[in-house]
Amino acid sequence: MSTSTSRRPHKVLLFTGLLYSLAGLALAGGGLWLASLGGSLFYLIAGLGILLTGVLLVARRSEALWVYAAVLIGTMAWSIWEIGFDWWPLAARGDVIFPLGLWLLTPWIRRGLDPEYGRGFHRNLKRASAGGASARPAPVRRAGAGPLWIGVAAGVVVLLVGLVTTHNDLAGVIDNGTTGPAPQDYAGQPDEDWHAYGRTQFGTRFSPLSQITPANANQLKVAWVFRTGDVGSDQDPKETTFEVTPIKVRDTLYLCSQHQKLFAVDARNGTLRWSYDPKLYRNPTFQHLTCRGVSYSDTPAGSLDTEGKPVPAECPHAIFLPVNDGRMVKLDADTGKLCEGFGDHGTLGLIDGMGERTPGYYEPTSPPVVSDQILVVAGAVIDNYSTHEPSGVVRGFDIHTGRLVWAWDAGNPDENEMPSATHHYTNNSPNSWMTASYDAKLGLVYLPMGVQTPDIWGGNRTPASERYSSALVALDIKTGHRVWSYQTVHHDLWDMDLPSQPTLVDLNRPEGVVPAILVPAKTGNLFVLNRQTGALIVPAPETAVPGGAAPGDHVSPTQPFSELSFRPKRNLVGADMWGATIYDQLACRIMFHRLRYEGPFTPPSLQGTLVFPGNLGMFEWGGVAVDQARQLVIANPMAIPFVSTLIPRGPDNPAAPNNAHPSGSEVGVQPMYGSPFGVNLHPFLSPIGLPCKRPPWGYMAGIDLKTMKIVWQHRNGTIRDEAPLPIPIKMGVPMLGGPLTTAGGVAFLTGTLDYYIRAYDVRDGHQLWQDRLPAGGQSTPMSYAVDGKQFVVTAAGGHGSFGTKRGDYVIAYTLQ
Repeated sequence: MSTSTSRRPHKVLLFTGLLYSLAGLALAGGGLWLASLGGSLFYLIAGLGILLTGVLLVARRSEALWVYAAVLIGTMAWSIWEIGFDWWPLAARGDVIFPLGLWLLTPWIRRGLDPEYGRGFHRNLKRASAGGASARPAPVRRAGAGPLWIGVAAGVVVLLVGLVTTHNDLAGVIDNGTTGPAPQDYAGQPDEDWHAYGRTQFGTRFSPLSQITPANANQLKVAWVFRTGDVGSDQDPKETTFEVTPIKVRDTLYLCSQHQKLFAVDARNGTLRWSYDPKLYRNPTFQHLTCRGVSYSDTPAGSLDTEGKPVPAECPHAIFLPVNDGRMVKLDADTGKLCEGFGDHGTLGLIDGMGERTPGYYEPTSPPVVSDQILVVAGAVIDNYSTHEPSGVVRGFDIHTGRLVWAWDAGNPDENEMPSATHHYTNNSPNSWMTASYDAKLGLVYLPMGVQTPDIWGGNRTPASERYSSALVALDIKTGHRVWSYQTVHHDLWDMDLPSQPTLVDLNRPEGVVPAILVPAKTGNLFVLNRQTGALIVPAPETAVPGGAAPGDHVSPTQPFSELSFRPKRNLVGADMWGATIYDQLACRIMFHRLRYEGPFTPPSLQGTLVFPGNLGMFEWGGVAVDQARQLVIANPMAIPFVSTLIPRGPDNPAAPNNAHPSGSEVGVQPMYGSPFGVNLHPFLSPIGLPCKRPPWGYMAGIDLKTMKIVWQHRNGTIRDEAPLPIPIKMGVPMLGGPLTTAGGVAFLTGTLDYYIRAYDVRDGHQLWQDRLPAGGQSTPMSYAVDGKQFVVTAAGGHGSFGTKRGDYVIAYTLQ
């Protein structure tokens, strides 16, 4: 035996001891910091135990195994006490400590810990040198590893129990049959069509087709793929997104791409019929390059415009295309040619009448509402850049001529004042950036409102601008006069606007059939109101919220909390922090305790405020899907906290733009020029970029409208496309895009971080089928039929700020 071989166990032991000492020192140091902030003492104690283990290993003392056994068993016991048998939080606490325990059980460590090992070896060496024929090793006393074996075995059992235990999910069945009020097709469209963004302007995202069922959904196959050829460039802003939901009229699909190029596609086979390029002016400083969809209108022969004049025969079937540089284009749906009699040769300039006219500051990103005479147009404005930004005015134009019929300016004391030579729309009025809903029978259009920008500072807002911020507003579509409104957040300082198209549904109530509107909010609340009167159907009591706004601002003492809600049932605590390892989980706990957080509506602060639900919201622009006959809602809420840190004015944060340009993003440092502070907005992530809040981060859920209860809820989506290895672990991931549901009892979703389209049984939410997409599917699918065959279509083109793969795909599925 060579001398180098004899020294190998000692070298391994020395290296291991030093490694454990450093690991323990780092954990103890972080644990001491956490303890000083009022957090858990576990990390300090565990770190000291690992440090002591390392010191004992260097000293070749077998007690190291006993000390580490205590660390391992203590970690398991503390983890179960703190978070139960939830596998992912368990893994974050044990994924370093458990492997380190296994290493201590290897022969290289256990032999080196034998105090007789070195002396026995040297005696053997002397005997061999003297030629002793019967030289044998001296007796070896093994280190006592029994407790460590017990700890490792206990860890295996705990992790296995965690793997088979379901946390945060809710099992249940919605079994209402089809006893609800018969759905009324207010758009007068055939069952096989999809004429509007939400199929009808009720925004239900429900198809009356029933060919695809839970029994055959697993037989869906790709029918055709259309590629737009539009995948973006380096001159695009970060928020360049392919969010479109196509519409289908007769045998043609209509859809728009990231740069608002319009395509008419054969619904049978996906071949191009015609296209139109509006030649979008674009700049990387724009906050958005997005087209969620287009709108369609029919003009029957003999129609009159809003002035009572006969409508010209041109463009009896028309498509309205919003363009992000501030235009609305009207085209002949059959030929793709501009409708010359509309606006200026087919185009409306939407910055007309604005006080601030910088390109990209006002962006129509969502399809307009259409009636037989009025086109209702709203748009996004740049967020958190300054107090001098375009108006969020909502306007009604003659759908045939483009003549301005009315204006509703939420920031103007005279809401309906029209522009003139002496008056422009009020800068910084609250806007409505998402598609509105429309009830033709009542003549009401329902606007989901945003907040006056800057979103995170409200010290200089006017009373007029506060009236309708983050509110649902019902307007008379003929006059633009407000009929009623309901505010979902008072004095909004968190960007908790209404991000989704409201959904209109008739409810079967004890008092009879009630015309209702469902309003998904970023807060996770789902407000349910009578759409005729604005009265609450589901109570939303005013509840006390944290106080203590930043200097110069104030907060509302209460906020409405709907009794139908996905908002967290309790405030976050340190135990809810997560990470890939115990170290970044510890870092998240330290960051959590350093932030200001007292639950929902904790005001923004210079200290940094944890905002949960976060600015991204539990609901986003995808909204919900409603099956009125079954009296159920399909939703896909998510839960990602954000951090909001106010930045005082100073050398690095000037009070005026100083030739600066917008960042082209809604996250990061936002200047909020004109207010006393800038703000740094970002998701609450660990040092290695993972969410600090433990999973799941996204769900599919079903609501019974008869009971107004969430009946089932299951984590949705995997980390296949985010993890270093493409392992489809179902953690429940964030989503952008909404659900589709069908009369066949099948719901569809594509918006998850992983690249899949999935089908679910609406009764209990269990997954029926999935297919891999070639790019990010951050869009809302739709369904139609042609030649007696039902199709499901989705766009897969990625999302810049979501970080998913770009593409230009529109994919149709059908039964094979």
